[in-house]
Amino acid sequence: MSTLNLTNDPHRRYNILTGEWVLVSPHRTKRPWQGKTEAIASADRPAYDPACYLCPGNIRSGGHQNPAYTDTFVFTNDFAALMPDSGDGTYQNGLLQANGERGICRVICFSPNHALTLPDMPVEAIRKVVDLWENEYRELGSLDFINHVQIFENKGAIMGCSNPHPHGQIWAQTSIPQEAAKKGVQQGKHWASTGRSLLGDYLSQELTEQERLICSNDHFVALVPFWAVWPYEALIVPRRHFQHIGQMTEAEKDAFAAILKNLTQRFDRVFDTSFPYSAGLHQAPTDGQEHPAWHFHMAFYPPLLRSATVKKFMVGYEMFGEAQRDITPEMAAATLRTS
Repeated sequence: MSTLNLTNDPHRRYNILTGEWVLVSPHRTKRPWQGKTEAIASADRPAYDPACYLCPGNIRSGGHQNPAYTDTFVFTNDFAALMPDSGDGTYQNGLLQANGERGICRVICFSPNHALTLPDMPVEAIRKVVDLWENEYRELGSLDFINHVQIFENKGAIMGCSNPHPHGQIWAQTSIPQEAAKKGVQQGKHWASTGRSLLGDYLSQELTEQERLICSNDHFVALVPFWAVWPYEALIVPRRHFQHIGQMTEAEKDAFAAILKNLTQRFDRVFDTSFPYSAGLHQAPTDGQEHPAWHFHMAFYPPLLRSATVKKFMVGYEMFGEAQRDITPEMAAATLRTS
């Protein structure tokens, strides 16, 4: 068997968190590009926009008025995908089946300043966002019909974000969604066989190899995962093994806010643009079980590929086969590390 060269040879990489594979084709980075480009979103925005339904004091599209908030602000989504009082019945018709799903959707405004994004905010202001994430995870997770709390942010119009005001969302629901469920299974298998955290063991290897590291502090490490699908995909992993944001110490919350700013600033510097992404916190379900195998982490999936106007599309082979990327995770990490 020939030796595999991860820098030049087509190969598949295994995602230890989901049990899935990604095809990597590094030789394709040499091909010419004539693909679609996108217009660069203007970064010139006012601190307050009277037409923005998330700015302080404004009327939202659902008819409710925002308070004159001065740091963070959370409210129940006026057009929520999940409802707390919806039916929980089932439908069965031969091979066709469906289950009712209850839940609560909330919107979190990171700042009253319409012009800011996370990388533009001071660490102290990001720390307030972290505190709000923790409060919402605890509050929603304590409800008897909520078994999973998904905190996430879609940044940029290219990621389907309908409003540039700095904000994220929370979808809390009865079921454990599929991505979290897959990660729970994989982490559980490793815990059962070793008694150790899967991400803890993975982080130890990454810290030894150094190839895919981006930045770090005393409590957290940001890296491009070995199995990354998106061009500049990143993970933030705590050095200490804990299950959810409610278990962070005060020092860890400060450090989490700091590495969030550090990483997102690096994103912005790659192509000198406000870097779009979808980001989400993955942590233990809130179903009353212990979940000792779960290791808190945050994932970033940015779509930009070659410039501020060229994004990666998940089409063709990726829709019918499996995920694929050209630039290697090591190349992406080197770019982010030096940005």
